[in-house]
This record gives sequence, C-alpha cells and structure tokens, in this order.
Amino acid sequence: MKKFLSALIAAVMILGCLAVASCGGKTYEIAVVTDVGQLMDKGFNQGTYEGAKEYAEANKITYKYYQPANGSNANDEDRIAAMNMAVNNGAKVIVTPGYLQENAIKTVAAAHPEVKFIFIDGWNLGLDNVVGVSYKEQESGYLAGYAAVMEGYTKLGYTGGGGGSNPACNRYGFGFVQGAAAAAKAKNANITVKYSYQNGTNFSASDALQSQISGWYQNGTEVVFSCGGSMFDSVKAAASTFENARIVGVDVDQSYESDRVITSATKGLATSVKLMLAKFYENKFEAGGVVLGASDDATGLPEETFAKTMKTWKLDEYKALYAQIKDGTLVPADETPTDANSAEWLNKWLTDNGYTNVTIDFE
Repeated sequence: MKKFLSALIAAVMILGCLAVASCGGKTYEIAVVTDVGQLMDKGFNQGTYEGAKEYAEANKITYKYYQPANGSNANDEDRIAAMNMAVNNGAKVIVTPGYLQENAIKTVAAAHPEVKFIFIDGWNLGLDNVVGVSYKEQESGYLAGYAAVMEGYTKLGYTGGGGGSNPACNRYGFGFVQGAAAAAKAKNANITVKYSYQNGTNFSASDALQSQISGWYQNGTEVVFSCGGSMFDSVKAAASTFENARIVGVDVDQSYESDRVITSATKGLATSVKLMLAKFYENKFEAGGVVLGASDDATGLPEETFAKTMKTWKLDEYKALYAQIKDGTLVPADETPTDANSAEWLNKWLTDNGYTNVTIDFE
C-alpha cells in the first residue's frame, strides 16, 4: 500500500511539474511555434526562428522552439498542443509564423491572456494579447521578377505554396509577374511565365513537384521562382540536372543553398521578429495588426550577395528601383482575389494595364 501511495504521489508531482513548468525545471520566456514543414526549412520557419534566437541571445533571455506534431500534416490540435506546451514551459511571448496558426492562436491566446502572441504572416485577430505582422510581398516579388528579366531571362516560372489560398504566396507571385512585365516592357522583349500552385499545398518537397519543375526546365523554362518553404529542395533538385537552370529564392537569401539561385524575394522576418520582441520587452506591445514593406526595410532583394549572383543587372540599378518603391513613387498592385490564381485573370490584368508582351501559362 505504501509503495502504491508513493508511486501515486510521484505521478501527481510529475504531472504538476509538466503543467506549470515548476519543480526546478527550466523555463523558456520566448517561444517559437513553427509552421508546417521543418524548422530549418531554408525559408519562413528558419528566418522567423533566427530572429527570435538572435534577440534572445543578445538580451540573455531563454528561448525554445516547438514543432507541432505530424510535420507537414499538422492540424489545429497539433498547433494548440505545441502552444500549450510553450505556455506550460513558462513562455511570456510566443512567436507563431504562418497563416495556418490562426485558429490555434485564437484558442490558446483567449485561454492565456497573460501571454503575448506575435502572429507572423498574420493579421488583426481582435485579441488584446495578439499582434499580427504581415508584409508587402508584392514588392519583393516585383523586384525579383524585374531582376530576372533584366538579367536576360525571358522564359520564367513561378511555383507557389498553399494551393492558391496563402495570401503571402499570392502576393509574391502577382508581384513577380508585375515586375517581369515591367522589365520586359522596358526592354521591348516578349516573355512567358509558367504559373502554378500544384504540388505545393503543404509547402513541402515532393517527387511530384520535382517532376513538374524538371518538365518546365526540360521544355525551356530558364528560371523558376520557388515560393514555399521546403518546396525549394524540389526546385533545387530539378535545377541540378539542367546546366542552365536557375532559381529565384524566397523569404531569405537562398543563394547560400544553391549556386543556381540568381536572387531571392526576401522579407525581413528576423528583423520584424526582433522589432516585435523589443516592443514586448520595452512594454510597448500593441495588439492589432501591422503591415511592413520597403519603407520599413522589410521587403526587397539581398544586397550582400547581389554582385555574386547577378551578372548583368547592377546593384546600383536595383537600389534606384528599390528607392522608388520605398518612397512610394512605384507601388506594385496587391490584388489577390481568388480568381487571381488563373491565367484568364492574370492575362486580363496585364492587358488592362498596358502589358501586352507577357503570356501567362497557368497549370
């Protein structure tokens, strides 16, 4: 009987420790709950985590990342469990990248008003302890498309994540088409853009995606904008089998991952995470939603590796174009209705806006 009672008491103590992160266990003030895919995805999750890590280490604050169960197939229950684990481990602020986090944040944030949430790629959820941070991805997409055509490419491709339902990927893709069209008009060139949301619903690498992009390269596509986390691995693998195949990366500078990358449409993930964490620790946290763009140095192309990856278009020329977006002289359109994910809508928009030198080939 004594052994049974001892075992029961021990079990209760363990459960208590798990619930409140006490009993001498280490607590982690800053938590990152990742989106679908892997932490080090060479893109969205990684850029967000690195921002939290840099801020935490610079300010000697404990931090930890939590990856929801089931990887690319994670659901709301998996995300809620990961967020609750972060709360139980003492999180004061939770950084949650990815629009799929919405329902989980609503559930956990409502239950824990004492914990603040930074919803990256998110929006105003109407909760006093949540700030949504979104970006003008159309600006980075525009610059990447412009750069590709100025570099001399006329047969472009875009493969986007989220199956056409992800606002960020939609803005990237639409901006890419706009920039490519503007550069083609400036050069009096004709271009084609293969455009697809196939095989990227979960933002993951897959044999199907690699096969699709290999087909593009084999049939003449010169450069593909890979827009969706670990999808990059499939595009890189496809490009590796064709000598002249090139890639445009996304979210972070992906030229470090492949010498086939000519540039990357980036957004200041690490920068914005550090900015939001600083506001929290300076007691300046404001719930609601913020939209960051070139005027905040939160969109653009990577300048550090520009000269290494770009052979024709010069850094000074890029800076001049970027300055126009930054000061509002040039404003890429941000329309992303559902039907924007069709050749009919995109081709009509291009024609209506005077771009008759671009053909969209939608898959």
